[in-house]
Amino acid sequence: MESAKPKTLMEAIRHYADADVALAEVADSRWSQGVVCQHCGAEKPMFLKTRRIWKCSKCRKQFSIKTKSVFEDSPIPLDKWLTVTWMIANCKNGISSYEIMRDTGVTQKTAWFMLHRIRLAMQDESIGKLKGEVEADETFCGGKVKNMHRKSKRSIEAKNDGNWGKTVVLGLLEREGRVRAAVSPTRKHYDVHTNVMANLEPGSTLYTDEYNAYQSLPQEFTHEIINKLEGYVKGRVHVNGMENFWSLLKRTLKGTYVSVDPVHLQAYVDEQVFRFNNREDANDFDRFKLLLSQIVGKRLTYAELTGKEGETAPASV
Repeated sequence: MESAKPKTLMEAIRHYADADVALAEVADSRWSQGVVCQHCGAEKPMFLKTRRIWKCSKCRKQFSIKTKSVFEDSPIPLDKWLTVTWMIANCKNGISSYEIMRDTGVTQKTAWFMLHRIRLAMQDESIGKLKGEVEADETFCGGKVKNMHRKSKRSIEAKNDGNWGKTVVLGLLEREGRVRAAVSPTRKHYDVHTNVMANLEPGSTLYTDEYNAYQSLPQEFTHEIINKLEGYVKGRVHVNGMENFWSLLKRTLKGTYVSVDPVHLQAYVDEQVFRFNNREDANDFDRFKLLLSQIVGKRLTYAELTGKEGETAPASV
């Protein structure tokens, strides 16, 4: 029923405290047309109510609501998973693992792992290329050089890659629409051109600043440039939309997450992209429900996340 949908975090916590309600919500997001076996694809498997799992009458194998999803192999109950999913989908500036630890009672290490698994579900590969009027810009993420240790400064000077020890993020914004952002090794011509060609429909109008990597783009786009030394807006020509997204991203990184390893930066970018692309015409429940629908077919292990194949995940994860 429409009235049964929670509207706030408090309502969501109370609503999904019932294990059967939580299971039904995830099942509806995963199998809107009916439950199918996760091993052989057979329809209408038998539900074992006492264990809250399904058993296929065809292949005789069992599976749970978490099978083949970002929740797989996690002993964390669904009410906590759904609470964390609601929070990360709707907190404009993100939610830290320490806050999840205090609010849900899991360890900080477990909370950090949970957040990264949900960030994986925030990746949306189904949307096509951007089109129409599109802004392109790039930014640097990382600490200030003046605050770095002198050894780090010398290393940056020796490397001389133009990144000043920071990580480059390339962005494209469809006017009144979606944004795409990706971590890049550099902001040189090849990487900038590859990003634009992979994400922009031919015939689109591209707005950029005067950075020279955009100057030699293929002629299949209408390319207009704003010189920021002369002004930030010239009619329709500006990149203020992308600047707005960078502001939101950096507020999240600096204010909530404080220190983000470049290895994991793309996950945090994906998180902000998800919220930005679903900021309009969607309430908190809609964003939560959409995120639940994207948990399937994605898996992140603790070893993959940390790059330590020999280390086991925390006991509670």
